[in-house]
Amino acid sequence: MRKTLAIAALAGSMAVTGLAVSPATAQAATATTAATTSTGTSWGKFFSSDRKAYTFGKTWKSGHVVHTKWYGVDKVGGKKGWVWFEYYQNGSWHKFNRSFDGKVVGSWTGKGIKKVYTFTCWAGKFDNCGRKYRIY
Repeated sequence: MRKTLAIAALAGSMAVTGLAVSPATAQAATATTAATTSTGTSWGKFFSSDRKAYTFGKTWKSGHVVHTKWYGVDKVGGKKGWVWFEYYQNGSWHKFNRSFDGKVVGSWTGKGIKKVYTFTCWAGKFDNCGRKYRIY
């Protein structure tokens, strides 16, 4: 118990001084390197800035087609969560979003996709948005 508290205190003090790499950053780096494998990678939980909604999922490539299956969880209710996807395809960037209330599962596919980023918002398309992560 004391070791756990000491580690948590040390991690907190390092985060305050900017010396620590956040778990989300480490997770995003792992997702970036793992996304290039043919088996795909699982990603998330990627929270909204107020932590009232999050998304997670899996992205993989089969042939020339990139597949993404995502799950959205709105922990509070009453307002919707939003998942955004930004992707680079055929020389230009594209973006779209999907709303969710409660627990939702969705998927999408695309040919010729080189990069995919995602982030989660809550209570509006552009409100309480969390950090952007590369998932492929």
